This record gives sequence, structure tokens and C-alpha cells, in this order.
Amino acid sequence: MLRLPSLRAPLDVLFLVCCLILTADVLGPEIFGHGKTKDYPLWYWAGQQVLQGGDLYPHDPHTVFAFLYPPLPAMLLAIPAYFGKIPLYLCLSLLNAIAWWMTAQLSNAMSGDSETTGPWLAALPSIVMITFTFDMFDLGQPNLVLLAMMLWGFWLLQHNRPWSSGILFALATAIKVFPIAVLPYLVWRRQWASAVSTVVFLAALLIVVPAPIRGYAHNLSELKTWYRGMVGSSSEAGFGQRDDQNWSWMNQSLISLTHRLTRPVDYNQDNPNSRPAYMNLLDLDFKAANWVVLGVAAVIGLGFITVMPPASRRTPRSDAEELGILFCLMTVASPLARQYYFIWLFFPLTVLLHRAAHDIRPAMRKVSWIVLGISAFLICLSLPPFPHAWQAYGNNFLATVVMAAGLAWHLLHPADEKAGSQVSSLSAAGRVP
Repeated sequence: MLRLPSLRAPLDVLFLVCCLILTADVLGPEIFGHGKTKDYPLWYWAGQQVLQGGDLYPHDPHTVFAFLYPPLPAMLLAIPAYFGKIPLYLCLSLLNAIAWWMTAQLSNAMSGDSETTGPWLAALPSIVMITFTFDMFDLGQPNLVLLAMMLWGFWLLQHNRPWSSGILFALATAIKVFPIAVLPYLVWRRQWASAVSTVVFLAALLIVVPAPIRGYAHNLSELKTWYRGMVGSSSEAGFGQRDDQNWSWMNQSLISLTHRLTRPVDYNQDNPNSRPAYMNLLDLDFKAANWVVLGVAAVIGLGFITVMPPASRRTPRSDAEELGILFCLMTVASPLARQYYFIWLFFPLTVLLHRAAHDIRPAMRKVSWIVLGISAFLICLSLPPFPHAWQAYGNNFLATVVMAAGLAWHLLHPADEKAGSQVSSLSAAGRVP
């Protein structure tokens, strides 16, 4: 059951204290220092552009964009930006805090675990993912909010509210495009109402909703400029307005990692003061590397389809494991997957922790702990003591692959739920040690 934080629960109090500290990290520099940096000033600028009727993008799509998102997020930012920087920053911090709580609640509720979730097991994913959560507050990025939206959407879908789920999927996509990867999954699972709802409301959010405020012609022009500059631009130099980051160690997407391994690109190109560094195993050209990307993506997609159980064998456990793999794939399928994108591993991590704690089979619990240990080790290679080369070789990407493989193993080796329910009943009766 989803619930609100309680002041009578010590771990809930700890959560609230952490939110206050993270919010202070955002507001402190703005109130007492020289102003909060990272993406926060950009969000204020975008909101002010909407309020003043200015342009969000340069007219030439080849010019570097300051604001990389579609017009709708700028309109949403304009509401708190009307009251000033501090109200805007406070609003974004509150959104992250709410999203953090909802993500934890929904992840545990949707884990497919029939056992009662203890407070420490429920809190453990938040503890493990704390550095990623810190990035969400410190940078002002919306990925945690998007994760909460997507989880909420799937929760609604599981409770027979497909049209409502589509609204949330569409809103997440209208803010930051990569959640659109959910659409092929909805089509494959024949969730027609949710898929249609996603498409219809995405069109409404991108075209219809901004029109009364920005003007139909102005909004459509900006949408076209954004599309040409962000989605429609791709070359050997890079894509999506951030050429210096696309092939660098900072990007651990499937696209970027494949290009670094198959053609000679400098993964230190984001820093002109660093010596060029290469990691390619092959020496392909740009077009051939793209074919490799498509081939690898096709193999991964076919592998996912292979391990997905048919509708007749779906259970809450298998649905959780299936969605965990989906969230892994959506993370690395984004063309740009920087460190903070991997906050989306929150849900797969939660599912694996539940399997490690409560699977009735000792061997499967052991497998889950091994998967979690390897993933944790790989993720730790992003910490400052380690060189950027580990991220260039895709430490977070590999952790995602390991988690997805662990979840796939569970899908291929489902537990006997009848036996599990009997064991649970006997344990409750005190007849099983």
C-alpha cells in the first residue's frame, strides 16, 4: 500500500531529514552564496523566456541550444519562475523529494513479492542509490521525477487504468524524450489503450497545450527547430547539440559505448586540456558503427522478447522482473546516458533485493546477491578515486547489463508460487524454522 511519511517511523524521519539537507544544498548557495549553479539558472531562464514571450531556441538549428528540452517543460517552469529563483528552486526540490518517496513506495509495491516488506528492506534501495539522488537535487535534473511518473503509469496500468497510464507516459516523454521507448513495449504486450493514450496525449502536450500561451504558429516553429536541432541532427562529430559529450566517457549509452569500441573517437574530447584517449577494438567508419549499434540493439530486443513469458504464464513476480529489464533497457537506449540517468536502476535494484531476501529457493537468493554485489562494485567505479577510463568502458552500462541478466534469469526460472504460498503459511504458523 502507498502511504505518506510518518513522524513515528525512524526511517521516514531519516528520509525527511535527508530531503531537508538536499534542499539546503540547493537553496543555500542561492540565499547565502553567489547563486546556485548547475542547471538551475537555465531552468529560470527558460521560465522567464516563456513569461516574456521570448524564443527558447535560436532560429538556426545548427546553433548550439541552451535549452535542450521541448517547449512544454519551459511552460511548466514558468509557473514557479514567475515568483523568482528561490520559489522555483524550492519547487524543483519538493518535486524531487516527492518523486523520491513515490519511487521507493511504488518500487516496493510493484516488486511482485508476496512477503511483508520490512522497513529496512523498503529503505535499502534509497540508501544504495543515495549518490544518484543527490545528483538529482544538486544538478536539478528531472530523471527521478520521470522515473516516478513511469512507475506510477505502470501501477495504473496494472490496476486497469490504461488511459491514465498513457497520460503519465506522454507527460514524461514530453519533458525528456527517452521515455518514448516504452511505446514498443506497450504495443508488444498489446496494451492498445495505453499505447493510443500515450500517442494522443503526447501530441496534445507538444502541440495543443502550449498553443494558447505561446501561440500556435510560434510553438509549432519552436517545436520544429527543437526537433531539427535535437532529434534530427546526427553526424560523426556528435548529435543532440552536445558534440563534446556524445562520444566522451560521460556518456554510457548503448550508442556511445558502441561507437567508442568500434571506431577511433577520443573519449576525453569533452576536456581540451586532456590528452586524447582511445579504446576502440575495431576501426570502422561512422556509418558502419551505426549498423553495429542497430545490430546490437536488435539482439538485445530479441533477447528481451525471448525471456518475456506469454500472457498465460504472467504473474506479479514475472511482471516485476519484466519491467525491471525494461527500465534497464530504457536507460541505456537513451542516446545520452550520463551518470545521473542510472537513477532508473532504482526499480530493478528493488526487485532484485526482494528476490535476494525472500525467494524460497536458497540458490536463487544466492544468485540475486551475487548479481547485486557485482552491480554495486561496477557502479562504485564511477566514484572520484577511479579514473574516467572506467566510465569510458561503461561501468554503469555493465552494471545495468548484469542487473538485466539477473532479472532475466529469474524470468527463465520462476518460483513455484503454490509451494511458496505453502511455505509462507507454514512459517506464519510457526511450523517452519
